[in-house]
Amino acid sequence: MQSQIHLKLIEVNQRLKSAKTKVTIRESNGSLQLRATLPIKPGDRDVNTTKRKQYNISLNIPANFEGLKTAEEEAYELGKLIARQNFEWNDKYLGNDSLKKDFSTIGELLERFEKEYFKTHQRTTKSEHTFFYYFSRTKRFTNSTDLATAESLINSIEQINQQWAKYNAARAISAFCSTFKIAIDLSKYSKMPESNSRKIPTDREIYAGIAKFEYYQNYRGKQVNQNVQDSWQLWRWTYGMLAVFGLRPRELFINPDIDWWLSSENVDLTWKVHKNCKTGERQALPLYKQWIEDFDLRNPRYLEMLATTINKKDQTKHAEITALTQRISWWFRKVELDFKPYDLRHAWAIRAHVLGIPIKAAADNLGHSVQVHTQTYQRWFSLDMRKLAINQALSKRDEVEVMRDENGKLKGENERLKLEVEKLKMEILYKHC
Repeated sequence: MQSQIHLKLIEVNQRLKSAKTKVTIRESNGSLQLRATLPIKPGDRDVNTTKRKQYNISLNIPANFEGLKTAEEEAYELGKLIARQNFEWNDKYLGNDSLKKDFSTIGELLERFEKEYFKTHQRTTKSEHTFFYYFSRTKRFTNSTDLATAESLINSIEQINQQWAKYNAARAISAFCSTFKIAIDLSKYSKMPESNSRKIPTDREIYAGIAKFEYYQNYRGKQVNQNVQDSWQLWRWTYGMLAVFGLRPRELFINPDIDWWLSSENVDLTWKVHKNCKTGERQALPLYKQWIEDFDLRNPRYLEMLATTINKKDQTKHAEITALTQRISWWFRKVELDFKPYDLRHAWAIRAHVLGIPIKAAADNLGHSVQVHTQTYQRWFSLDMRKLAINQALSKRDEVEVMRDENGKLKGENERLKLEVEKLKMEILYKHC
């Protein structure tokens, strides 16, 4: 049926073109629209200073055979107005009055989003985290003054250039529409984009990265507010903790058990992740304990800075915690690290894999299931393992070459010593003769 309607739409547009109506018909989300170049709509900006702009006019005509007949009639009528230069933006073409009776703005629905969402979802730490994901992305990628229609929401998605951002926005808007029973088809955006290349730092690069914070402090200039001149130390500590434990950034800021971390009873040097975090409470073990000492991660001064920072924030609000996690990313860029905070978590997972730690143990330590662990990190494992295998092979080859060279030298030295011995024997023999 859809293909037949599509063919019929092509025929109608060909007739409109032959009649030189300067109007075409397009289908969008189950409705038909008229497309034409018209005088600038009241309240719209004349960006190109031509006093005209191409618009899609929705007349609430369904995309079926009967609707096509109606749309064709409307197209001819609009074409006549354009040809006679009698077109005016009225209620019929603006559609504001009729739409406002049936639709709220996106901003109005966002104000009710949390209350409506949790009518059908149990409120837990994980569901609150999920809701904030939906809410923040819907708010970020839409215009709050637009009417909450399928057309305007799809248009918002279409304005996004980056594929991952478009995919994430569609996921959030889908949940938004489901909550308010807005009929919308987002199947076009449901396919996950191919993974971007990710910079997974090596152990050596992670170790070198810690020094970049102090380097920044030494060369940043002198016009720094006295109140924040030492704040880099907190973010260097954060960097070190993410590297050592493979934590999610939030897990450092949500009710951290600072007393336990500094306690002499903490012989295994574990970091306690609070129950209010995404996947509940756990004790995370370090992979390299030596880094804790090398990075000075149990220095009480840094923990005091952490306590002061989180006490200024409302830890019950995801937005406040998100602001802190975004601050970490800002510092990574500030000190010119070429990887991101979450890459340290990926690096931990790969390091554990390379060291032969069982997947279940690694997954538990990172706070997710074995399935998530393998699905999320497997694509990085394969590349990293290939690199490791090649590097180890090259390293072994180099070792073999060195051993061969040394063996050759030893053989040469042995031959030289043999000659020396024979020479001495001959000299002794001649003396006795």
